[in-house]
Amino acid sequence: MRNRTGPSPQPAADVSPHRPPFPATGDDSAQDAAGTLNDSVLAIRAAEGDEDAFAVLVRRHSSRLLALSQHLLGSRPDAEDAVQEAFLSAWRRLPEFQHTATFGTWMYRIVTNRCLSTMRRRPPPLPLDTVPEPAAADADSSPPRRAETDAAAAALTAALQRLSPELRVCWVLRELHGLHYEEIAHVTDSSEQTVRGRLFRARRALTEAMRPWR
Repeated sequence: MRNRTGPSPQPAADVSPHRPPFPATGDDSAQDAAGTLNDSVLAIRAAEGDEDAFAVLVRRHSSRLLALSQHLLGSRPDAEDAVQEAFLSAWRRLPEFQHTATFGTWMYRIVTNRCLSTMRRRPPPLPLDTVPEPAAADADSSPPRRAETDAAAAALTAALQRLSPELRVCWVLRELHGLHYEEIAHVTDSSEQTVRGRLFRARRALTEAMRPWR
């Protein structure tokens, strides 16, 4: 149980699992006022049933969480579904939020777990050596540099999707979202040593897969 000052919170039952996490209507002035509060205070208010507070948290974190989900799943519709489900889960579980990590890190963990579940249901990944090599430049006119860069980015995306879910999660959280090893360990419910090992293997596999593009 976390320590608080001030009035006691409402019972957890006030947060109904049937309420939407994205309020369709609300008091704009109340949401504007809530927007000046930090995540910790907003999370406490949301746990007491304040939908405006939760709406502010959704607005603050949805874009980063959607980017994370899309990096992991490689599909915009799947990413949107994962984030929607994650916010629904967070709304129901807010009374359990212990503030041992930031709200953002807590949401990263929920979204990551949703994405891992999706990835593990997919067919096994193809070998990394199936990443296509760059096309040879035409003798008369080489392709535009931008097209080559786009092709390399597509190859990296393909190679990333072929990593195991655990390796992909660690690489994306570190290289694309800048989380520290301790944060990644919290998000993935593993040790920092495990995170470092997974990152090493992910980087080695991606380096090998992208060798034709160097």
